[in-house]
Amino acid sequence: MSEASVLDQIIKNVLVVRPHQDAVELLDLGIKDGKFAQIAPNISPDKGKKVFDAKNLLGFPGVVDAHMHIGIYQPLDKDAVTETKAAAMGGVTTSLNYIRTGQYYLNKGGSYKDFFPEVLALSAGNFFVDYSYHVAPIASQHIDEIPLLFEEHGVSSFKIFMFYGSYGLHGLSDQQNLFLMINKEERYDFAHFEFIMRGLTRLMAEHPEARDTISLSLHCEVAEILNAYTKIVENDFSLSGLHAYSAARPPHSEGLAICIASYLAHETNCANINLLHLSSRKAMEAALTMQTAFPHINFRREVTVGHLLLDVDTPTATWAKVNPPIRPRADVEYLWQAVLNHQVDWIVSDHACCSAEQKRSAKDPNNIWLAKSGFGGTEYLLSGVFSEGSKRGMSYNHMAKLLSWNASRRFGLLEKGDIAIGYDADLVLLDPNETFVVRAAESKSQQGYTPFEGVELTGRVKTTFLRGNLIYNNGQVLGSPTGLYLKRF
Repeated sequence: MSEASVLDQIIKNVLVVRPHQDAVELLDLGIKDGKFAQIAPNISPDKGKKVFDAKNLLGFPGVVDAHMHIGIYQPLDKDAVTETKAAAMGGVTTSLNYIRTGQYYLNKGGSYKDFFPEVLALSAGNFFVDYSYHVAPIASQHIDEIPLLFEEHGVSSFKIFMFYGSYGLHGLSDQQNLFLMINKEERYDFAHFEFIMRGLTRLMAEHPEARDTISLSLHCEVAEILNAYTKIVENDFSLSGLHAYSAARPPHSEGLAICIASYLAHETNCANINLLHLSSRKAMEAALTMQTAFPHINFRREVTVGHLLLDVDTPTATWAKVNPPIRPRADVEYLWQAVLNHQVDWIVSDHACCSAEQKRSAKDPNNIWLAKSGFGGTEYLLSGVFSEGSKRGMSYNHMAKLLSWNASRRFGLLEKGDIAIGYDADLVLLDPNETFVVRAAESKSQQGYTPFEGVELTGRVKTTFLRGNLIYNNGQVLGSPTGLYLKRF
């Protein structure tokens, strides 16, 4: 046998789950140079330098967690190490992270020409999984830097936080310019959002070959509604905890923001729009209405595992504070129905590790208004969707579409998302019969708590391969960080 025909590794006895095939097939996977090179039953073990027995476990494509935040509450280089260990233990092999100038993250303003190379330098050698970044143009100068980010750094996806116009990350704020670190005369408002869209439309015209993978993501909540309702709810002592927070950021604020964003996309012919972390029936209905109103816009709809697993009565309460809020059970069930109806394009974690000390007030731990927003959860993304989705009759291939394939296509990760010849050999082995109770103490995350504490899930990740390398097996993250930065142009 020639050296060229020898496989680097064979993974035997995998029940292969693919996004476009209904059947699950028992196959062997041959890997060469980090790619799937042979997929067939009964590949001879003699053909591989190494052999791994998957023991008939389900093999999903490595999960693409398309919405994460690394470096928001602790230094980016440290956060990357611990939080991508958590990703690896959950079967995530690609981490797409939102980043921006301003307070939090690097706590810097200025140009992306200076800022983004620093992000990349802090990231290098610290990710256990492959990674890329979505970038938010905060200052007007950033719109002019969109071509630079795309052409030099391969950034093809951008973000708008609609509620930052006159609202902070955690609550009321009249100091947005300080928070966002922009000049006093600048405004982060609907007009700025319009000009970002026009900038992306120009980029698509200049790079028609990348037209399908240049996109804009939006966090859809309207600040004025949040301001008004927060004042009302803070004075309504009949509401507390997650019930209060959901009422203070009501679902119609999401719906209104989606309608505004969608009309601006229509006005600017900004073709590819991602509506992030839709949390409620009103948000999802607005998103579907806008799809009908503007069929020429390629909308994608995202839901998080937190909004699918938790509701306002979740016992972990303040630990589960997030934007947009965790909603009542009726909204959760509506989101699941949208998932089953193929109206949701991908499911993500929106992972933002916020340590217990930072998350809630030591003096008043149950005060929802004093708690910070966001929590980690990438390690429960696949198991959470598998467990709850299986109960509701969701097929395995549909899970693979929503956790790997759809986001990889949208965001230009063209070698990710499937178990197929020539694709990166990213693979997660899952035991569909193993039930476990979520315990923060068992996570590799630095967070120290989880809003999913005590939730029983069926379907446990046992093993994760990144480009053919074993990075997680039987409870242990292995080796040093080998994640690569993924240019998407």
